[in-house]
Amino acid sequence: MPSYIDSYYMRTLQAGPARPCLSGAREADVCIVGGGLAGITAALELLRLGRSVILLEAKRVAWGASGRNGGVVSPGYSTSFQQIARTSGADNAKSLYRMSIEGVQIIAGNIQQLNMQQAQAIPGTLRVSRYENSEQMQAQRDWLAQEFQYQVAFKSREELQDMLVSARYRQALYDPQAFHFHPLNYAQALVAEIERLGGQVYEDSEVLSAACDLPVKLLKTAQGSVKAGAVVFTCGGYTGNLVPKLAGSYLPIATYMLLTEAAKTQIASAIRTGAAIGDSRRASDYYRLVDGGERILWGGMITTRTSEPRRLAEVLRKRMVDTYPQLEGLKVDVAWSGLMSYARHLMPLIGQFKPGVWYCMGFGGHGMNTTAIGGKVVAQGIAGETDRYRQFAPFGLVWNGGAAGTAAVQMTYWYYQLMDFMQERRA
Repeated sequence: MPSYIDSYYMRTLQAGPARPCLSGAREADVCIVGGGLAGITAALELLRLGRSVILLEAKRVAWGASGRNGGVVSPGYSTSFQQIARTSGADNAKSLYRMSIEGVQIIAGNIQQLNMQQAQAIPGTLRVSRYENSEQMQAQRDWLAQEFQYQVAFKSREELQDMLVSARYRQALYDPQAFHFHPLNYAQALVAEIERLGGQVYEDSEVLSAACDLPVKLLKTAQGSVKAGAVVFTCGGYTGNLVPKLAGSYLPIATYMLLTEAAKTQIASAIRTGAAIGDSRRASDYYRLVDGGERILWGGMITTRTSEPRRLAEVLRKRMVDTYPQLEGLKVDVAWSGLMSYARHLMPLIGQFKPGVWYCMGFGGHGMNTTAIGGKVVAQGIAGETDRYRQFAPFGLVWNGGAAGTAAVQMTYWYYQLMDFMQERRA
């Protein structure tokens, strides 16, 4: 049985027993391929709608990005509202943003309904600016309140300094409805609920072939098979070439995180809030306190390389010390990476590929709320409850550009880094 990647989440995992490998022939109304948060949420929603479900995971549930991310749950998408509106129209963009808020509420509701103490949910996020941005931030605050009745608070530089002792930061928006949590423990708790409701979950069960052209789909693993009326692919950055059309519609992007050593007093000299923090740079850092303020969980950077070079942990540490010089000397306990899947348009890939064949993936950079709402609308679509999944149709399965697309993404990231640097210098 594959093990979880060494990370803060693995070290603090409250896991149940490992799930069995698929063996023999099985049948269900729906088969879900991929045990990340999108697949887990879709399975749970389908069971609540009265459908039978089999979930197949190649490694362990939430083994990929779902179980080793920043753990921040907040509204929005990886691209801007303005870009969404240009592609799909203003009304649809507003509806999609409301759905992103609903995604936050789905996770919060599951945590409350299932009494997930192990999810360790902590309220509050700060979106900080590293240059003078008061007017734009206050306009954003007012727009959220007017259009979505979503309340956030503006923090001046003086107010922010009481929370984050850094010369780098100017202003922030504080969101009391967003939160951060332990995504791997959350995923494990959802899987336990899936099993309680009669769903079947199999680990170490990579799908090797998928015959999806007939009304009854047939998926085969090394030791078993599943027949189902519908199949949902939710594999994210680990999809591979099982469905070539999907494989050509996203780019696997690696992101990196580190966990510091325990040093509560030193850390408190810099970070004096329990809120999660993310800066407004296009190549942003994101971080939060864990273990009651004993350690920092710090993430950032993206690369199209799928390796996990250890030197990147030191690069992340230097970014942390650049923000908080008082953290010089704070050591890295462990560092890790994970693969996200990005579409070229930076919106989630959600929809129906052909009759009975669904996909829900491509959440890169903003996956917590979007996996939740994506899983829900796909489940509703399969059950015939709503067709809200169609609101993602304007984005679709756009070709990723192959090797040239990968190179373009890396060049774009470097360009963003340069633009961020120049903007700060001008400030």
